[in-house]
Amino acid sequence: MIRHTLIALALSLPVLATAAIPITDRSAYDQPRAGTGQGMNGTVTGGGASAPLSAQGQLFMQLQQMQEEIATLRGMLEEQQHEVRQLRQESLERYQTLDSRLVEGAGTQAPSSSTAAASKAEKTASQGSAEVADPEKEKLYYDASFDLIKERDFDKAQQAFTAFIRKYPNSQYAGNAQYWLGEVSLVQGDLQAAGKAFALVGENYPEHNKVPDSLYKLADVERRLGRADRARGILQQVIAQFPNSSAAQLAQKDLGKL
Repeated sequence: MIRHTLIALALSLPVLATAAIPITDRSAYDQPRAGTGQGMNGTVTGGGASAPLSAQGQLFMQLQQMQEEIATLRGMLEEQQHEVRQLRQESLERYQTLDSRLVEGAGTQAPSSSTAAASKAEKTASQGSAEVADPEKEKLYYDASFDLIKERDFDKAQQAFTAFIRKYPNSQYAGNAQYWLGEVSLVQGDLQAAGKAFALVGENYPEHNKVPDSLYKLADVERRLGRADRARGILQQVIAQFPNSSAAQLAQKDLGKL
């Protein structure tokens, strides 16, 4: 609005300048008086006393000043538009990454095999504070939390996954829940929380199939935080420990960009 107002005013100034000057005999302006010289801005030089700028000269200077202000405002506007475009691009990349993870995660949830269930039961027995294993109940809880991500209700999804991990720390779905908690935090722009969540996947569930992806995402968080050396080290770890994983292939590409 300010920009349009200034431009309209600037365009009207020449008209105003013309209207402000009375029509007189131009010979009075073309012929300087004897003993004096007339400057370009309408001031009298030489032996005579200085006279103020003419109305046309004043309006011309005002026009120049307003044109400079308009150029400054235009530069500020272009800078703000550039920042908005960058923010939109970053948000788009986050959502695209999450969408691809959603497709992948829908078919790679932790298996409900008897071996995994037995292992979980052993952990539950060794940690008396954990709730008694109930695979069906755990799956319903996990699926409900995952559906919140599909619905883009990230605040509730974060609360649901956090509660799930607290309630079922030894569940066969706990590793997945920890991973998706990191993805949700990343989409929300909370890099610190996302990094912590991804790191806990490998610390608490070292044998889980989400460990390579979690390490890769942790490297991305470190890069976003400006810690390129840490990101590089984590990417090298992914390649060395999980050479046949898709995360290792992505890590190899990212190493060339750091």
